[in-house]
Amino acid sequence: MKVLPIIKNRKIKIGIVGCGRISKNHFEAIVGHHKDFEIVAACDPVSEMLSAVKKTYKINCYTDLEEMLTSESLDIVSICTPSGFHPHQASLCAKNGVSVVTEKPMATRWRDGVQMVKTCDENGVRLFVVKQTRMNPVIQLLKQALSEGRFGKIHLVQANVFWTRPQSYYDHGTGWRGTWEFDGGALMNQASHYVDLLDWLIGPVEKVQSLMSTFRNIEVEDTGVLNLKWRNGALGSMSVTMCTYPKNFEGSITVLGETGTVKIGGTALNKIEEWNFNKKCSYDRKVNSLNKSMGNKFQGHSMYYKNVINVIRGKAKPETDGREGLRSLELLIAAYTSSRDGKLVSLPLEL
Repeated sequence: MKVLPIIKNRKIKIGIVGCGRISKNHFEAIVGHHKDFEIVAACDPVSEMLSAVKKTYKINCYTDLEEMLTSESLDIVSICTPSGFHPHQASLCAKNGVSVVTEKPMATRWRDGVQMVKTCDENGVRLFVVKQTRMNPVIQLLKQALSEGRFGKIHLVQANVFWTRPQSYYDHGTGWRGTWEFDGGALMNQASHYVDLLDWLIGPVEKVQSLMSTFRNIEVEDTGVLNLKWRNGALGSMSVTMCTYPKNFEGSITVLGETGTVKIGGTALNKIEEWNFNKKCSYDRKVNSLNKSMGNKFQGHSMYYKNVINVIRGKAKPETDGREGLRSLELLIAAYTSSRDGKLVSLPLEL
């Protein structure tokens, strides 16, 4: 397997495919790292979106990704398109010798995610999967406490995502939202980062059982519940809905252990509501200051791109590469399989 050289003495040339809602976070983060990145080009089939990007960033714009890849000298492309497009677009980039940053989820099908990793490996390019919630300062503090064993044996974990996406949200645009092919449901799309945290924070999941319902006029679920058992013996559940009235209400994770209780709550993991351990540590004093600072906008994508830069510069290992991205995709696919077949699903999906 060939490996791309480390880029040290010049800016990293980056392109963006998909200029919709989430791309704004990527553009802002990349511009914030202008000493390391040069935005070279953008691609989107919608000419109105491209016109706005061209006017703002003064870059070359394309309606066809393959044309952009063959016309420009790029080191990496950020994929900000609907999830169902990610596998094909990542493959095109890889076969043109260009590394990939892809938004979550990396794919809507397990086999597509596995193929993305394989194709990038075969072509010697890097594959990054955006999981910026891991870099949330309050989640980082929880991760530290878990890594140090401060909870003792973990008994129960509960994650809640009580948000709202009205019918108008799904009806907006070109009809990809709320579809199996391009979007996935509330678990795969809106709650994807929370599913990722269940694995990243607590450890590998052994079994999952789920039920899902649909109340909006869409193909996929807008409401779902999961029961989980981790390999470490912990039990847990996750409740998700996009039908909360009248606005986003809660995005939380609670960890209950024999020597610790923590709840990270607020509307989107932006408040430490409970932080209680049998033994105190010096960093516990950060709780109050973090709660005050989380009122500011969390620059998750900027922090994620800093890791991308460091990896390409040869200074760090990737926080979430393709294989790491597969872990949460595997849990998502297991949950959908459980709901469809009405059975308990064991992990891993493949041996």
